[in-house]
Amino acid sequence: MKSYLSSLVLIGSLTLGGLATLAQEGNPGAVVPDNYIIQLRAGAVPRAVAARHGLAPKFVYSAAINGFAGFVPPGILKKLQNDPEVAVVVPDREVAAIGKPSGGGTVTRKPQVTPAGVHRIGADQVTISTADVGVAVVDTGLDTSHPDLRVSGSFYSAYTATGKDDNGHGTHVGGIIAAKNDGYDVVGVAPNTMLYAIKVLNRSGSGTDSTVIAGLDWIADNCNIVSPNIRVVNMSLGRSGSMNDNTFYRTALQTLNTLGVTTVVAAGNDSTVDVSQQVPACYPEVIAVASTTALNGTSSSRSYPTGILADTASFFTTDGTGVEISAPGEDQENISRTGVISSVGILSTKLGGGTTRMSGTSMASPHVAGVAALIYAADVTATADDVRARIVSTASGINTIPLNSPTSTYTFDGVCEGVVSAAAALAP
Repeated sequence: MKSYLSSLVLIGSLTLGGLATLAQEGNPGAVVPDNYIIQLRAGAVPRAVAARHGLAPKFVYSAAINGFAGFVPPGILKKLQNDPEVAVVVPDREVAAIGKPSGGGTVTRKPQVTPAGVHRIGADQVTISTADVGVAVVDTGLDTSHPDLRVSGSFYSAYTATGKDDNGHGTHVGGIIAAKNDGYDVVGVAPNTMLYAIKVLNRSGSGTDSTVIAGLDWIADNCNIVSPNIRVVNMSLGRSGSMNDNTFYRTALQTLNTLGVTTVVAAGNDSTVDVSQQVPACYPEVIAVASTTALNGTSSSRSYPTGILADTASFFTTDGTGVEISAPGEDQENISRTGVISSVGILSTKLGGGTTRMSGTSMASPHVAGVAALIYAADVTATADDVRARIVSTASGINTIPLNSPTSTYTFDGVCEGVVSAAAALAP
């Protein structure tokens, strides 16, 4: 997904600036040479099939799908595809976190602040406890030592011996969902929720379909075993692609849905494409979230004196008919005297302690994941479909917001799906 959007021309001769927070590593969507994901037919044993072809799988899947992934030499590929126990073979593809840390901030604990996004969606009006709800953060890991986060000792990592964050993205996402209401740093949408670190991205914020599916497979195998149970998954990651370029990926998410797990996904940070071109945001089994501003921005520009208002679609957000809800992905967008737009990111937890700001649909998605956790806490019998329906039907400003971005890169899709509302979702 393209996400570094500097120097684009906007309406009124505005330009974009100060957006290094949206840069990504690697080439999300690119095929990883000679690496494949293999789905097997029912009853086939992954390690036995791999051994028969002299392969050493990097990942073996047994809960979300039945299969394995890893390096397949060109001379073996055709034989593997013709194996009667093999259903389909697809190439592995690069994946990346949608946005990355901006740096700055502080590691010193300060008096607690209620972030603008938490206030905008009314989560600060909700007092229900989510201590018995688990949320899996499928990302770069979590800072297990951050005093404002409650992180489970149960974890998955595709890269290291722990689920500890070595990038910062996952820690920021986790804080938006569940930072403690303890008088320090920030407070999350669903304070004190138990977070599970599912590390599928490396220290640069990059991964592959195979690492993500490995994380989803772990969740499918453990969601109803760990305590508290995992009821929500947040995926602030993705790549360019289409609905059918990796059927296993979608199958894994379908499995989570049937297990009663709600999956929330960032729509993407490329306003020039439709959500149908983003994986996994294009899958109907997930709740795809676009980004809006939480506050009115400032403007020193004579050509745009009104500034960019709260609840405006972020200039970087991917949109489309598959987007079911919007949420704050930045505090505000400010316009300088020379017509440069800068994004003020969401304040959340920082790797190493304290807080920092980041912008992106990566920050919008965890606002919705937090609301999903609140709904599960209020109704232990809720299904994934129940949660989706409540989030979508109780949105604030359906048919009127998000407001159109004034930027020339943003294309309105004709649907005002509204901004998620924690207060309305939890109303009797």
